Amino acid sequence: MKNVDLFGLFPKPVMKSELDRPFTEVELAFFAKQSNNVKRNSGNNASKDTYVLRNPEMLNLVKELNKNIAEYVAKVIVPVEGVTPYITQSWLNYTKPGEYHHKHHHENSLISGVLYIQAEDKKDKIHFFDDTKHTITVKAKEFNVFNSPSWWVGVKTGNLILFPSYIDHMVETTESKNTRISLAFNVFMSGILGDQIGLTELKLQ
Repeated sequence: MKNVDLFGLFPKPVMKSELDRPFTEVELAFFAKQSNNVKRNSGNNASKDTYVLRNPEMLNLVKELNKNIAEYVAKVIVPVEGVTPYITQSWLNYTKPGEYHHKHHHENSLISGVLYIQAEDKKDKIHFFDDTKHTITVKAKEFNVFNSPSWWVGVKTGNLILFPSYIDHMVETTESKNTRISLAFNVFMSGILGDQIGLTELKLQ
């Protein structure tokens, strides 16, 4: 065989990055305070405040997140001029040892993100699922990104994961000895989406 080129077609773009700095004392104190005001989720707890990034303590962190979001949008979506991303809702997840986060996706959102405030390297991970409907199943000798129905990404404190909001994801039962703390958020776009001639135009301010 010559000139063999194996590549992914219509891939699901997931971006993993890391903050340029550690969390500040003000930010850590805010995350700790929010843990006293939570509601029960399917397998863990989530903050009752679903706009946590609008709090003044989060101002500098929002700037960091926006830089990463802009990078993702520029490389993946490559929008026309005047279309810009912005964070909509944001909330904190607290997953104690032995707890989990149920399988789900985020509606009314284009991009979703998870920032890990407290996560243990080599133990904490996020699982993603392929929603493609396959009519034939062949048992795989070993798994890769082409033949797997799901794939996990390892995370640690300071990691940020950005991905399309339609992808199903979950956290399996945690093996860490400490509470896993993450900040989740959704991203939408402002500007003129779609195309007038193609009858898909949507003007969002």
